[in-house]
This record gives sequence, structure tokens and C-alpha cells, in this order.
Amino acid sequence: MRSVRAQSTGTIRTKVLLPGGLLAVAAMASLAMLVPGAAAAGRSDASSVSISPDQVTTKACGTVNVKGVTGSTPNAGNPFISSSKVCLNGSLISYGNHYITYSNPPKAFVDAGRLLFAQACSSCHGAQANGVDPEGNATIGPNLQGVGAATVDFWVSTGRMPAADVKAVEAERRNPPRFNAVQSLELAAWVNSLVPAVPAVPNPNLRGADQSAGQELFSLNCAACHTIEGSGDALAFGTNAPSIVNKNVTPQQIAEAIRTGPANMPRFSGNLTDKQVADITSYVAGRLQHPVNPGGFSLGGVGPVAEGFVALLIGVGGLALICFWIGERS
Repeated sequence: MRSVRAQSTGTIRTKVLLPGGLLAVAAMASLAMLVPGAAAAGRSDASSVSISPDQVTTKACGTVNVKGVTGSTPNAGNPFISSSKVCLNGSLISYGNHYITYSNPPKAFVDAGRLLFAQACSSCHGAQANGVDPEGNATIGPNLQGVGAATVDFWVSTGRMPAADVKAVEAERRNPPRFNAVQSLELAAWVNSLVPAVPAVPNPNLRGADQSAGQELFSLNCAACHTIEGSGDALAFGTNAPSIVNKNVTPQQIAEAIRTGPANMPRFSGNLTDKQVADITSYVAGRLQHPVNPGGFSLGGVGPVAEGFVALLIGVGGLALICFWIGERS
């Protein structure tokens, strides 16, 4: 009798405790899904505390504007899914992998950058680089807060900024640039200190890069605007895709352009991995900027149109003259 009663009591406890346990597990899982930071709060590493579409906050890296990078492909320019990431005292220092290392300018550059910006940039972008003048009106230049150090460094290091003509439809590359490489990084350091953001300044490692793969990727993603030879071409409304065969265009600037998408250029921030960006950069800085012409005369390197014209004019024309000469002789 006692054995039957014990079995009955155990069965009742099982029927009560099992559903209750399942409900508790379901409730905790729902909480983890609704509050991403709750699952990471108990960890001691630099895991995400809170995530929004525009920024990521971590214990080690502070708040970082990630609007400049998209997608969830590993090693595609996003520091929070890169194979390596270095943060110190609540600041993102560097990230990336073997193919590209992204680094923010040192904090020691911030004060010098503040002075340079006040002298050369604030009249168009506002004293706080937010596109607003002291009266609260919009300035002629856009808001630069949250664009990332790579964006600022690209525009300044290529000489497009400060603009030679602020009313021009498109800022043209100026050679030599007004500021040197260190000053460009100083400006980038100050702007990025206002709203820390990515992408940081890329340093592509071109050793071992696959130029054949880079040529294929360039043909698919870049040649439509820059032409297959990289000589550039006109676009709509007075704008243009600049020539990238200029040897003053550095590998760093090529990678910056791919990751930031200056002017009319698309921003390849999530659909190209760092390896693919390095392959494209190696192809542009190698074969396009230093072409090999086994056939002799390069015809200006402007592509198949010039080659076809010369083939028709000289090749077909020469053959026609030879045919006429043979006909006259006969």
C-alpha cells in the first residue's frame, strides 16, 4: 500500500515539475531573444552589451557606429565579426585579419586634428563637423560625424578635400594634396573622436594576393564605371568615375574607396570579403598601374575601342590598299 502511494506521489510531482521546468526554460530563452545583452551580461569578455542597427556597445570597445559596415559575412570589414579585434580603454584600436588590417589613428593625433579642422574645414562642415553653423543653419558641407576614419582619410589624402571649388558638382583630385599623410590621419582622428565609427583606415597586405581573382572581381564590380582599363569615364550630371591607373593612387586609397564608397561609388561594405578587396587592390596597383604590353604599343591603354579602331584603320585599310595595288598590277 505504501509503495503504491509513493509511486502515485512521484507521478504527481513529475507531472507538475516537468511542465513547470519547461515553462521556465522557455521564459529564459524568450528573455535572451528579446534582450541580447542579457545573455552576455554574465560574461567577463568584450561581448556585446547592447546592439542597435546603427551602433554596437561593448565593454572593451565602447560605443561604435557601425552604420558604415553591413552584412554578417566574417572578415568583410565589420570589426565585430573579424578574426581579430583590439580594444583598449573603451576604444576600438584595430581589427581585421591577414588580408587587411584596419587601424584607427592614435588619440595623440586628436588635438592637432582639431586645429587643422578649425582652420581648413569648419567653414563648410561646421565647428563640430556636424554640418551645422553656429546659428543652427545647414552648412555647404555634409555632416561628418559617424563616417569613420577611413572616409575622412580618403577625401583628404587624395586631395579632394579641402575642395578647390566648393561650388563644383564634384570634388576633383588635387595633386599634390593640401595635407600630407600624417595631417590626413590627424583630421581623421579628431572627426572620429566625436562619434567613434567604422570603417577604420585599411592597410591591405598584398603579399600573396590573387591578381587573377582580382581582375575577375574588378570586371564584375568596377569596370562598368572605371572602364576595363581603369582609365575612368564620364557619368551623369557632370560627374565622373576617376582614373585609377594614376600611380599616385595608393593601395590604401583603393581599399578605402571600396569600403567607404565615395561620391557616386557604391559602398562595398558587406558583399566583398577582405581577401577579395585585397585581390582587387593588388590587381589595380599591379597590372593596371604597371601594365605589361607584350604586343608593343599600348594605344594609351584605353581599352578595346581604340584597339578596334586601329585594327580597322590600319589592318583592314592596309589590306584594302594592298588589294587595290594587286588589282592595278594585274
